[in-house]
Amino acid sequence: MENQNIMPTEGREMNFFDLCVAIGRAIGRGIQACWRTFERMLHLTYRYWWVVITLIALAIAAALYYTRKENLTYKVNAVALLNGPSIQQFEQAYAPMHSSQLLPDEAAIKPYLCSREAFGFETYRVIDCLHDGSADFVDFKRKISPTDTVKVQMQDRLCLQFRIKQRNLDKVADVEKALLEYLNADAAMLQSHAVYYTNLREEAAFNHRQALKLDSLTSHYYYYTPSATVPPAYVGNGVNFYGERRIHLFLDKIYKQQEHMQQVDYRMQLATAPVVLENHFSVDSKPVNGRLKYLVIFFLLGWIGGCVLAELIDRRKAICAWLKQ
Repeated sequence: MENQNIMPTEGREMNFFDLCVAIGRAIGRGIQACWRTFERMLHLTYRYWWVVITLIALAIAAALYYTRKENLTYKVNAVALLNGPSIQQFEQAYAPMHSSQLLPDEAAIKPYLCSREAFGFETYRVIDCLHDGSADFVDFKRKISPTDTVKVQMQDRLCLQFRIKQRNLDKVADVEKALLEYLNADAAMLQSHAVYYTNLREEAAFNHRQALKLDSLTSHYYYYTPSATVPPAYVGNGVNFYGERRIHLFLDKIYKQQEHMQQVDYRMQLATAPVVLENHFSVDSKPVNGRLKYLVIFFLLGWIGGCVLAELIDRRKAICAWLKQ
């Protein structure tokens, strides 16, 4: 009777505890497999040390050659300001930079891509965290979602990046000039820039007119409205009392208008072309192919390759018998 009350474990649904147990066992089996592989590699290294050391020496030599001083590769970055063109228009014009075959023959940037003096052209979104219209950081890892309302992707700025070797660092300025010349020759972006510049010029003129109106209105109240017989009384909140009349000084509005007017004037000075750089291309001080990092990587590759070759030598008889079948 007791055995009839025991429910069979086979065929029942897996609960959360069973799932955790299965995952733990899988992780344990994976760790055991890795440990057995490591032990096997140590045994092969000891038995066929001359093979493994030879492969490691060749790998280290290749790493030293790849990371020699004149072959060091650096990232070069700059923030581009889009004066009218959208992100989609810019990316469409920038797409041929990934392959020199897609560029027209008359493009000034094409010789640098064909000779590999500049390569690895990429774009990254610029993030505005404070919603104040200024760039806070660049999303180099491409982890920020377009729907994120806290870390907002700016629509008028992009980070441009390419890679260049140390022996070609003196050509960064030439690459920058050729790149801007190619981008600013795009017909669609030129049309967007013309519309944008016209609207920006009209907005600047409107802001200057409004600033003059506020200034004249403030001057009228400040110099002509107060009574000559009643002395003004001042309070701490920016309000003047003249007799029974309360007159507000328009200082806050003037300051806001002046700040907005300065921003528009600054954008007009920068809007000389569809794409301009807020700063020139700057070279990252840390090379991409650093010597220490690549020595470690090539050492591991050489060790793994040496162990694979040693395994083939160790099982050469079995492999030959299998091939003769």
